[in-house]
Amino acid sequence: MRTAQLWIRVGGSIMAVAMAAACAATATAGQGGNSRRRPTPAAVSGPASSGPPAASPSASPATGASSGTSGQTSGTSRSGAALPTLTARQMAGQRVIYSYRGLTPPPGLLRLIRHGEVAGVIFFADNVSGRAQISAVIAELDRADASKLNPVRSPLLLMTDQEGGQVRRLPGPPALSEKQIGESARPAAQAASAGRRAAKDLLAVGMNVNLAPVLDVYRKPGDFLDQFGRSYSSSPHVVSSLGADFVRAQQDGGVAATAKHFPGLGAAATSQDTDARPLTLHLSKATIRDVDELPYQAAISARIKLIMVSWAVYPALDGARPAGLSRAVIQGELRQRLGFGGVTITDALGAGALGAFGSISRRGQLAAAAGMDLLLCSGQRIGEGEQAMRGLSSGYGNGTLSHAAFKASLRRVLALRAALAG
Repeated sequence: MRTAQLWIRVGGSIMAVAMAAACAATATAGQGGNSRRRPTPAAVSGPASSGPPAASPSASPATGASSGTSGQTSGTSRSGAALPTLTARQMAGQRVIYSYRGLTPPPGLLRLIRHGEVAGVIFFADNVSGRAQISAVIAELDRADASKLNPVRSPLLLMTDQEGGQVRRLPGPPALSEKQIGESARPAAQAASAGRRAAKDLLAVGMNVNLAPVLDVYRKPGDFLDQFGRSYSSSPHVVSSLGADFVRAQQDGGVAATAKHFPGLGAAATSQDTDARPLTLHLSKATIRDVDELPYQAAISARIKLIMVSWAVYPALDGARPAGLSRAVIQGELRQRLGFGGVTITDALGAGALGAFGSISRRGQLAAAAGMDLLLCSGQRIGEGEQAMRGLSSGYGNGTLSHAAFKASLRRVLALRAALAG
């Protein structure tokens, strides 16, 4: 996760609170030719959200054929549609989510997009000055994506954190936080309304993925998640029900939902932030499964498109590595035990919790080897995404990363984009 500033209005003043920023991702896609069936962004003018930038913390394997030593690969997706022929570098780039600082996407990012080396982009509050501005930015990114140099004929994954309450990148809904929804008189209706309105708001500017809802079950008032109102409840059953309501409503509205932070950060104390430092949660396997993972079961039943995995260490599952680098967590708990066949996305690859695991390139390799499909590079530097891409490309080329698993991840990502084309 990337440490950033969350700006909270307290009375008549604005207070900056350090908070973890993370993301995760999905997409929209078209198939064939130059068709990109993204909903047309509405050029709605209006003021940006008041105050400084806000930031939040955060299938079955397919086969493919490799062509000689050229580094190019083609194959068939799960749906039977032919995959584009890609170099190893392009295959790697199609698994990386980039970010940038300021209101204008840098030329380097546009160049990478034109050459088919970008899966998507995450937007933060300092990328948005108003709805018309961000709509124009997204249109520019789409034009780059339509380049003849890009063999991937499907839309980028354009995402943000529009959780509700304090954590919103765009002005507008959902106004209520998850905690406020959980405490409301009609929580189920409010959760569905939040998902529906978030989808409408994001589609209006051209985004297709929301890094929400948070499905962590908080333990104590004022703890890491509850202090910002980012958990529906301390009851896993309430979180399960309301999270599923949000997911169904948002995805029915055409925007992919991302459940986070698997298997759960609800037990984190107020200052335990993986964005800043390593975190170990000493929970029994029974507690993890019966409390923290329960909402994810409901989200999977609601056909959630993406799941973000946390950077905390859970010794009951794997005492050596954070969840997002652990095959025991990703392949064992999430894929096998819970049966999730969608897209997995890391939390921010630059998080302080990963300090012991080397460079961005190395972290990306470890995450991919553990089973993560998308790498979230949210440090707002193009170079961070390029490092992750080089790590994946190198790992694919030298055999550190399984070719079959690499292609399976790529197919999940492309299948998601195609499914979101509408």
